[in-house]
Amino acid sequence: MTYTSSTVRVPEVAAVPRHIAIIMDGNGRWATQRRLPRVAGHTRGVDAVRAAVEACARRGVEYLTLFAFSSENWRRPNEEVSFLMRLFVTALEREIGKLHANGIRLRVVGDLERFDEKIRDLIRRAETKTARNTRLTLTIAANYGGRWDIMQATRKLVEQAAAAGKPVEVNEDAFAEHLSMAYAPEPDLFIRTGGERRVSNFLLWQLAYTEFYFTDTFWPDFDADALGHAIASYAERERRFGRTSAQLEPQSQNADSLPC
Repeated sequence: MTYTSSTVRVPEVAAVPRHIAIIMDGNGRWATQRRLPRVAGHTRGVDAVRAAVEACARRGVEYLTLFAFSSENWRRPNEEVSFLMRLFVTALEREIGKLHANGIRLRVVGDLERFDEKIRDLIRRAETKTARNTRLTLTIAANYGGRWDIMQATRKLVEQAAAAGKPVEVNEDAFAEHLSMAYAPEPDLFIRTGGERRVSNFLLWQLAYTEFYFTDTFWPDFDADALGHAIASYAERERRFGRTSAQLEPQSQNADSLPC
């Protein structure tokens, strides 16, 4: 299934976001504050990932997307990058059985060609093992960038047209089906931990009408309660998608009149 863009069709809105996307920021600073090596923060961050997955599953969130490693993160010190790669392997090996047992589907998006064959093989096996699970779809964005995503979708669109011997059909639906997350609706709620207020090349196309939530909490300290605060903030938002507040009032009244 390919989901229609929120600039084409108004999506359904509920108090609990259907799709949450998170930039997990602040691991290194969390460790530095405690006079620990930066890698200690990344290790602790894996525990926060587990807590976020469990909390989202309990709350009925259908899609959780985590920005684990951006295409720009290769600029970090070689020692840190190497540790992150080893941590990714360890997490995949340890967690995939638990995810599968709890009905969670795993997807990994990004330019995976830069990873070594062991990581790519682990990803393939994890995605295959969990492919039929429906409780929650957990997406890990690894070596991902929003601009890369738009460019690779454009390239696929052009290649598809060339293979069919037809002119390129340029519209949002045709384009969106080639994005790396065409299988998921656009995020309802975007969260960034660690105090920064930017999207850092994450899901640039998909965040057009997403609600943003920024927190100073570092990712290793972002627990189920912190997620609950973010969802509560989201529930108070008025999502208009270009409409006026007056247009939403009849919908609210109808919702209030529904039997419990």
